[in-house]
Amino acid sequence: MITVSTDKTKLDIPFIQNFLKDIYWVAGRTMEEVQRTIDASFCFGIYLDDKQIGFARVITDYVVFAYLMDVFIDEEHRGKGYSSILIDAMMKEPQLQEVKIWRLATTDAHFLYEKFGFTKLAHPEKMMEKVIK
Repeated sequence: MITVSTDKTKLDIPFIQNFLKDIYWVAGRTMEEVQRTIDASFCFGIYLDDKQIGFARVITDYVVFAYLMDVFIDEEHRGKGYSSILIDAMMKEPQLQEVKIWRLATTDAHFLYEKFGFTKLAHPEKMMEKVIK
């Protein structure tokens, strides 16, 4: 049975860190850094028979803005619609219903997020960033 939970005590931090440590957008994030990002975010775990198979987190003020990050499904469970279940649960989460602007960055999963109403930025020329390496 598939379930999605926002209970941070259920999150398998070593599982999350092990997956993220080699991903292009997070490579090298330590266990302590993963824990800090979880502590500062609204998190979602997806579970198959109580075993965690995926994760996502949202940075938000709960009213104006939410940024979706670190979304993944373990490789052995991909292609079964679990990412859609996870994103759907996030979009329907009662505590996030007032959020007006959702953003995310992806290089390879546009098809997934488009199903939930995400589009390219209407005015990318207004967006700026600062990246510290």
